[in-house]
Amino acid sequence: MSLPEHSSSAAPRSSEHPLHHSPLSPFTLLTPHRQDIKTCQAQGKTILLSIGGATYTEGGFTSSTEATTWANTIWAMFGPQQTSSSVNRPFGSAIIDGFDLDFEAVSSNMVPFANQLRSNMDSSPSKKYYLSAAPQCPYPDLANNEMLQSIKFDFVAVQFYNNYCGLQSYLPGSSTQNNFNFNTWDTWAKTTSKNPNVKILLGIPGSPTAAGSGYLPGSQLSSVISYSKQFSSFGGVMVWDMSQVFNNNGFLDGIVAALNGSTPPPPTTTLTTSTTRPGTTQTSNPTPTTTTTPGGSVPQWGQCGGQGYTGPTQCQSPYTCKRLGDWWSQCE
Repeated sequence: MSLPEHSSSAAPRSSEHPLHHSPLSPFTLLTPHRQDIKTCQAQGKTILLSIGGATYTEGGFTSSTEATTWANTIWAMFGPQQTSSSVNRPFGSAIIDGFDLDFEAVSSNMVPFANQLRSNMDSSPSKKYYLSAAPQCPYPDLANNEMLQSIKFDFVAVQFYNNYCGLQSYLPGSSTQNNFNFNTWDTWAKTTSKNPNVKILLGIPGSPTAAGSGYLPGSQLSSVISYSKQFSSFGGVMVWDMSQVFNNNGFLDGIVAALNGSTPPPPTTTLTTSTTRPGTTQTSNPTPTTTTTPGGSVPQWGQCGGQGYTGPTQCQSPYTCKRLGDWWSQCE
């Protein structure tokens, strides 16, 4: 079992030391984020470690014993510091607030893995920890269904994109939806979930390039959020991903406004008008133009490269694009 973004080997067998194939090596990749975690938590932000992802291909664990061992190891690495443990801690003394399980292909022995994480978190007196999942919208979700039937999740961030049931299938003004199926997930939350108080997050793309389908701008998105809010299991909005949102001017403000029941602010644009020479007749409408930041368009911490990435690659001054792995480069 490993986290795919930095994985370069197969999952360790139970006879091997779990850190020999740790996907988190070298630990220096994560060291700069230690203080960032504490700073965000001090401002009331909840920090979860997401495990899995669209590129995860190792298939889970060979046995329930291995799954439990890895759950305990990951808990020692990122949960409260254990005086009896010699495991390396990539975030040092920083303690995350829980784990998000994002598996998009069938993986073995995930129930004992998630169950052990849940047990470790619930037995810790230090603070409240959260366990979440990120299934795709078709129900039942192929990759996560067994966990969704067996594990007590605090919230589930359903990916309503890249599928027929995504946001693009929402029928405005209709109380009955054909393909958009937030109501189906609401039924799961109330009748099947092991946690009767589980919340469903509306998972959406953060820009037109964040997903193959499912992106909705402005008032269209507000309509979907308004519809979803009628369900008692609705817990908010999840956006993939922050780098896309950061470069999508006004998008986050629109989400916040929709959640608060107000009108989203208009996007900021620069208007230009054309002039006419004497003796000619010409009509034109104001045309929005995009202002480019000198030195590049990608802000600090924004994505500027990686396998499959097709967005801007030039960083705003004075930042440079730094490769952190095959799938991610960012401006630092």
